Amino acid sequence: MTFLRQLDLFLAALALPLFLAAGLPILGWAVAAAAWLVQRGIQALVTRRATASRDPRQVVGLMAGSMIARGWLVAGSVFAVGVADSNRAGLSAAVMVIALFTVYFTMGMILRPFDSAAQHPAPGRPTGSGVPR
Repeated sequence: MTFLRQLDLFLAALALPLFLAAGLPILGWAVAAAAWLVQRGIQALVTRRATASRDPRQVVGLMAGSMIARGWLVAGSVFAVGVADSNRAGLSAAVMVIALFTVYFTMGMILRPFDSAAQHPAPGRPTGSGVPR
């Protein structure tokens, strides 16, 4: 399941040959890939910090603030490449980010029940260690 959780990152790498073959602006790919990687890194750090917190208000604040900031980071990057280079670079970056988000969101929805089952196993069912709870 780890591969499915990282499918968006695989798609980002797979997009480079597609950009080259289609003659799309490489700057659009580079900016979209970099912004996506940075926002995923921020998400991992904030999620780790939120998981360690016992204060529900802090958890909500961290997750909501992170979600908004990461959206602005990616949108700002796409806008900047469109203004700085060309509309074509901005459009290609935007389409790539939308594709990455779609894959990431879809995999998150598909795998969410498995996350819940791993955190809260059914009574009498073995946990990861093989010892019943």
